[in-house]
Amino acid sequence: MTQPTDIRRVRGHRPRLLDLYCCQGGAAKGYADAGFDVTGVDKDPQPRYPYRFVQADAIAFALARGTEFHFIHASPPCQHDTDCQRIQNNDHPDLIAPTRTALETTGRPWVMENVGGAVPKLHAPVMLCGQMFRLANYRHRYFETGGGFALDQPDHPAHLVPQAKMGRPVPPGHYGQFVGNFSGVDHARRVLGVPWMNRDGIRECIPPAYAEFIGRTALVMLTPALGVAA
Repeated sequence: MTQPTDIRRVRGHRPRLLDLYCCQGGAAKGYADAGFDVTGVDKDPQPRYPYRFVQADAIAFALARGTEFHFIHASPPCQHDTDCQRIQNNDHPDLIAPTRTALETTGRPWVMENVGGAVPKLHAPVMLCGQMFRLANYRHRYFETGGGFALDQPDHPAHLVPQAKMGRPVPPGHYGQFVGNFSGVDHARRVLGVPWMNRDGIRECIPPAYAEFIGRTALVMLTPALGVAA
């Protein structure tokens, strides 16, 4: 592991967060709401991304510039570990292990997110669910932590509301799944808190409420090193 130079927060400036594989910025919105200055990196153009954006390979960028940031979030592509991709027998890269290696090399605190199918490859992940944040949705996402950062597993409320079938319109009294070629984009935007996203972004996004929770927890850890109140 490299020994990063010390980063101090300048009074009045937000701590810097690197958002790798950022897509349309669901996580970014949550981290910004928590108090971070966010920079997103993705190999594809992301014209809907609401913060500073760099088009680049995420792993290469982390290795080259990760030490410039106080905290790093990474969401390597989940398609390799989703049920629908296994059914369709599509080939997608598995970037979890190389991403972890890059994150560990930076020496910075970090979190890496993925879907339930990736859990066997994640190290002691914490699961977040929409019910923990009073969202009308379940959307489980799993978060591995490292670099001295840790999350406690929140209590998981019971799933009492039925879900619509995958990708189908949401009947009254149901929660939507918002995956595949689903209908009701405006409804999904309101439920997940991502009004700028299109269907492609919503299908894969982390609800901002999840990242805001992680970000506020990270700021508690970072505050002594930053030298000022977060």
